[in-house]
Amino acid sequence: MIPQKTFTVDQAQKRLEHYCAYQERCHKEVNQKLYEMKMIPEARDEIIVHLLQYNFLNEERFAKAFVRGKFRIKKWGKQRLRLELKRKDINKTIITIALKEIDTDEYFNTFNELALKRVEMIRETNAQKKRKKLADYLFYRGWESQLVYDKIRELIP
Repeated sequence: MIPQKTFTVDQAQKRLEHYCAYQERCHKEVNQKLYEMKMIPEARDEIIVHLLQYNFLNEERFAKAFVRGKFRIKKWGKQRLRLELKRKDINKTIITIALKEIDTDEYFNTFNELALKRVEMIRETNAQKKRKKLADYLFYRGWESQLVYDKIRELIP
């Protein structure tokens, strides 16, 4: 059996500083990392307080960066973004603030482009099946149902 590497609080703190500086992290990810490092709860709390104090860890900044990135790169809608942030145990207030990062015009333009692109890719002749495929795709991406149904009525008569 391979012996588990142990860390002092200072070593773990330095590692987590690098971990958080490399990319925005949420509390849940940092806690998980500390758990994997086999740190005791008191040491975990001490390290998290240090990271918060020196601004290595900031939930609001993480949520804003997450929303901007996933919206622009993966073209996720607000429903999916909200769900993924909830999975990361982000506070509802912070989620609301983060979702305001998305410009309304850019949001609708992205949705329209995504729907048009997808409807052209669907090689289904049956209109009902084509509607279903488009709806499933857009719902999976987290777009609001009213937007999806309106767009389907517009694109597939």
